[in-house]
Formats: sequence, C-alpha cells, structure tokens
Amino acid sequence: MSAATVLNNVRIIDPSRNLDETGTIIIGADGTILAAGKDAENQGTPDGATVRDAKGLVAVPGLVDARVFVGEPGAEHRETIESASRAAAAGGVTSFIMMPDTDPVIDDIALVEYVKKTARDKAVVNVHPAAALTKGLLGEEMTEFGMLKEAGAVAFTNGRKALSDTLVLRRAMTYARELGAVISLETSDKYIGNGDMNEGLLASWLGLPGIPKEAEIIPLERDLRIAALTRANYHAAKISVPESAEAIKLARARGVKATCGISINHLTLNENDIGEYRTFFKLSPPLRSEDDRVAMVEALKQGTIDIIVSSHDPQDVDTKRLPFSDAASGAIGLETMLAAALRLYHSDQVPLMRLIDALSTRPAQIFGLDAGTLKPGAKADITLIDLDEPWLVSEKKLVSRSKNTPFEDARFSGRAVSTYVAGNLVHSLQ
Repeated sequence: MSAATVLNNVRIIDPSRNLDETGTIIIGADGTILAAGKDAENQGTPDGATVRDAKGLVAVPGLVDARVFVGEPGAEHRETIESASRAAAAGGVTSFIMMPDTDPVIDDIALVEYVKKTARDKAVVNVHPAAALTKGLLGEEMTEFGMLKEAGAVAFTNGRKALSDTLVLRRAMTYARELGAVISLETSDKYIGNGDMNEGLLASWLGLPGIPKEAEIIPLERDLRIAALTRANYHAAKISVPESAEAIKLARARGVKATCGISINHLTLNENDIGEYRTFFKLSPPLRSEDDRVAMVEALKQGTIDIIVSSHDPQDVDTKRLPFSDAASGAIGLETMLAAALRLYHSDQVPLMRLIDALSTRPAQIFGLDAGTLKPGAKADITLIDLDEPWLVSEKKLVSRSKNTPFEDARFSGRAVSTYVAGNLVHSLQ
C-alpha cells in the first residue's frame, strides 16, 4: 500500500478517453486512480495524501513497451530483469513485454513463472513474459500454448527469429485463435535478408551487403495470408518500409485481424546515421532511407502503424566493438524511446495524443494488459512528462547495464520526470 497522492494543475492526456485537459489526478492509497480530469479537485483531498503541484507537466498513462529483450536468464551481464525495469522507469515505461530470447529459452511453464517471480521480487515496473512460439525458438515444434498462456504469457513469438515453416505457422495461428492469444512475429527472410544494412547506393559505397525491402515484405504478406486463413490475431512486430504498412492496411480492409509495430529507431533515424561503420546503428530490420522514414512517420500518424516499441536489445563490447559485418544487431532503447518520439511532436509531424496512444494505450489493448488508461478505477501507472526539458544522452548516466545506444550524445527536448507504478513513485528527476 502506498500513500494517497494528488497531482494538481497537470495537463492530462488520456487516449483511452480522448481526453486532453488541465486538471487533477487523485491516486488512492490502494494504488488506483480515484479521479482524473478538470473536475477531479471537487472530490477533495484524501486524508494524509501527498499533494504535488504539477503545473507545466503532462500526465499520461504509463508507457507500455511491447518488445524488450533482457539477458536474464543466461546473459545477466548484458541486462537483468531488475536493471531493465529501472531503465524502463527512467524512460517513463511502466509495463513491458519481455521477449523469450534467453538462455534457456522461455518455452515452458517453469521459465514463465521464473520471469514473473523475479519481476515481483526485483522489478520496479510491470514485466509481462512473452513465450516462445516454438521450442528453443528453432521453428520446428510448437510449445504448449494453453499451459503457457495460463501461466501468464501474454503473447507468442519466435523472438528475433523469423518463422519459415508455414505449416507450423498455420497450426500456431489456429491454436492461438482458439485461446484468444496474439501471435507476434519478425518479418524477415533469412535468405535474401542476409546482409548488413539497407540495400542501396550507400551500402554499395560502404562495401556492405544490402538487405532489400522484399526481405521484409515477402514474409509479411505470407503471414497476413495465413492470418486470414486461420482468423488469428496477428501482430507484425517491427516493420520498416511503407510497402509493409500498405500491406497491413490492405489486409485489414479484407477483414484480417492484423496489427503492427515499429521501433522508435526507424521513426527517427535513417541509413545515413551509420556513417563510418558505426555498429550501434546496426539494427534488424536495418535503418532505411530517409524517404522510407518519413513515410513511416505518416503511417504512424494515420494509425496504420499501431504502436511504437523501443526494441530494447542490450549488447556488450564483445558483440558490438567489432567490424560492422561481424557485429550483432540491436540497440538499447527503454530510456530514450519517449524522448526520441517527442521529436516527432516538436516537429509537428505527429500529434501528442497519437504518440501517447501508440506508446501506451494501443499496445495495452493489443496484448490485453491492465494498462494504458487514466480512467477512474484503473491502476495508477502514470508518467509525468516535461515536454521541453533539454537533456543530453550520456553513456555514464544510462541505467541499462549495456550502453549500446544509437542516441549517444544526442540532444533531446522532453523526458519523463516522474514515473508512478500502482501509485508508487519509482523514478523522479525532481
């Protein structure tokens, strides 16, 4: 139990209610929201409450990151569940979905329960495990969907690996439909996608093998067809090119239950950022052209792209301080996702309401999480944002155990200044 808290004079943005107004948020001692809006102050202040004047700040539902890789178990030197949760809190993220790419792989009940227990004991935010779609992530034999879902898995995925066996995929989607579960997949063809960066002139100049758009589009269109066949809930984990967004849009028009996400990196960076073989910019899918980036921002604005993810993927010196072709793909992002997204708001490319929807409300809806809203009765997971606070990303100040950020020394305007989880203050800059 936490003490009751009252946030006065705060701008409240709640996409779940299409609410944008200045008012008061009252958090009860039980960690739930008693009232949130311009009329909330009329309910009075609970006895013993901590009262805070939040003038100049914006309160939003705590962010929900639907794609986070964590080293624990097996690679705790890169990231633990505890360190990832603290990095999340620093970035305003109050809930995240943990990918099953661990050692051992999260493909049985005991490991789902291990993640949940460790999170209860050590994490400061809500951690939801996603279970492996196939045993060992090998793409051959399905896991026990029903038992894993009952144990607490919120989605089924093959993690970083695409699923090439269409029969396994069809069976998986059929079972998932019966359970009301979400299948979330990478869309990557390992044969024509076996390169290092976006295929094009820049790749030729750098002498690096390229990855064409088709490496993403072809498996995506296949997945959408099987989702239509099975009537499953399908989520494309990370798309990066406008043709993929168009494929999603057309599939929805045909009645397919399809959603999609995009990493914040592909909304705010492009292939030119790779510069002289900077491995922190080696990502999967690869950073695309500036024209592609601009088109994806527009697809996000229009709602074709449902959610933004950090795709937090901690790597250490041994996997990143290598020649570009030998380096592992991936970047951390829990602490910078919000600030990078606010670049789209400050440049008038995406309205703030749509941004918060993509960062909080919509991912909670897609994966059935108790999050993403500030309505009375909801759990008080709240992020307070200063939209204009300038700050510089410094490796020394990053909370994550790994430091492989593509935003090193980046200048941002706006960040989370306070993060509440179930009414408890788990991060504060003030």
